Amino acid sequence: MALDPATIQAVFKAYDVRGTVPDQIDDDLARATGRAFVQVVGATEVVVGYDMRPSSPGLAGAFADGASQAGADVTLIGLASTDQLYFASGHLGVPGAMFTASHNPAQYNGIKMCRAHAQPVGLETGLAEIRDLVVSGDVAPPTRIGSITEHDVLEAYAAHLLALAPVTGRRLKVVADAGNGMAGYTAPAVFGRIGDAVELVPLYFELDGSFPNHEANPIEPANLVDLQAKVLEEGADIGLAFDGDADRCFLVDERGRAVSPSTLTALIAERELAKHPGATVIHNLITSRAVPELVRELGGTPVRTRVGHSFIKATMAETDAIFGGEHSGHFYFRDFWRADSGMLAALHALAALASYDGTLSELLAQYERYPLSGEINSTVADQAAVVAAIQADYSGRDGVTIDHLDGLSVSHADWQFNVRPSNTEPLLRLNVEGRDEATMTAMRDTVLALIREGDN
Repeated sequence: MALDPATIQAVFKAYDVRGTVPDQIDDDLARATGRAFVQVVGATEVVVGYDMRPSSPGLAGAFADGASQAGADVTLIGLASTDQLYFASGHLGVPGAMFTASHNPAQYNGIKMCRAHAQPVGLETGLAEIRDLVVSGDVAPPTRIGSITEHDVLEAYAAHLLALAPVTGRRLKVVADAGNGMAGYTAPAVFGRIGDAVELVPLYFELDGSFPNHEANPIEPANLVDLQAKVLEEGADIGLAFDGDADRCFLVDERGRAVSPSTLTALIAERELAKHPGATVIHNLITSRAVPELVRELGGTPVRTRVGHSFIKATMAETDAIFGGEHSGHFYFRDFWRADSGMLAALHALAALASYDGTLSELLAQYERYPLSGEINSTVADQAAVVAAIQADYSGRDGVTIDHLDGLSVSHADWQFNVRPSNTEPLLRLNVEGRDEATMTAMRDTVLALIREGDN
C-alpha cells in the first residue's frame, strides 16, 4: 500500500514518531521506517522493544521485518519499558527502536529510535532523513536479509539498575502506581531483587493499553490522586508514579503530598556528586534555582539547558555531566548511557530514604528552598505577541534579567518565571518560583493576568 506523504510528515515529530492507529501509523509505515532506519544509522544489528498497547507487538514485528529486509539482524526483546530498550541498546551496543506512545491515550502509538549506546535520534540527528526516505521509498537494495531473534533482557536490566543504586538499610513500605503501563512489568523484576528491604504495594500493575483507571501521565495532579490516597491508607513511606512507558517517575511523600521533580533532581545530584566530586550536573531552565545553588555548594558545576531530552543529552555529552534533571520527571544518568530512566530515579530516592532515619518529607526539606507554581497552561492564539508584551513590561526594571534560551525567562533576586510556547498546541506554558509562597503567588497571578489579558 502506498504511504501518504502528508501523514508521514504529520507523525514524524521532533524526537519520535507519534500518531493514531491505524489511520496514521500502521504496519506499512512501521515496516518502511524499519528499512529507512537501518540505512540512515548504518546498522548491521538492531534491538526492538514494545509497550503494552494492543497495536504494539504487530507494529514492532513489522518494523523488525523492514529492518531485516534492509540487511540488519534484529533482536526482539518483547515487552519493555523505554529505559529497558535504552539499556538493551547500551548493553548490546546496537541501535534500537521502542514502540510506545508514552502517556498518550489508547488510540496512539509511536516509535522512539536511538543509535548504538542509546544516543538519541531526533529531527536534527537522523529522524528527518528517515522520514524523507519513508516518503520517497528510495531505500538502497540490501546485500543480505537479516535474521530476527528473541532475547529477554529484563533480568539483566534490573541487575544493572540495582548495581547503580543499591537499596540497603531500613525496610520501606512503597506504593508504586504503574498506571497500567510498563512499570507493571519492570517493577516486579527490579523490586524482586531488592528482597526484604522493600514491601511493595502495587497499584494498577495490570498491563492495559486502554488505561482504565487514569491516564499514565503523572505530571497531571489528577493522575496522582489514587496514589496519594493509597499511600495514606497503607501508611507507606513513599509513593512512586510512572508514566506509560516508565521512563518518567514522580514521588509522593508519606503525607500524600506530590514532590516536585526539582526536589528529586537535587537529591539525586547530591548522591551523584558524592561519587564524582566536582562533576557537572545539567538542569533545564524550569528547574528550581535550588538545584544550581545546591550543586555549587557541593563543589559541582551546574549547567542550564533548554527543555527537551535532545538538548539535555547533547549538553551532557559536551560537558561529560554525571546527571541531568528535567521538570517533567525525566532524569538522565551518565552511567546509564546518558539516557533517562524513571526506575533508576526511583531507586535513588529509595536508597536515600532507606539510609535516613526520618520521613521522606523530612529528608527532602533541605532541597525544597523555594515555592514553585508548577506548569500552568493558557490557550493563546498569538503567542509571540503576548510574550513580547510580557518582555516589554519587565524590560528595564531594576534587578531584572531577561534571556531567551527557551521562550522568555525573567529573573529577579526574589523570583523568576519562564513563559514558553508549546511546539504542538496554541498554548503558553508558565512556570513561576518565589522566595516564599506569597511572592510566588503574587508573581504567578500577575504574569497570568498579562498572558490572559494580552490575548483578548
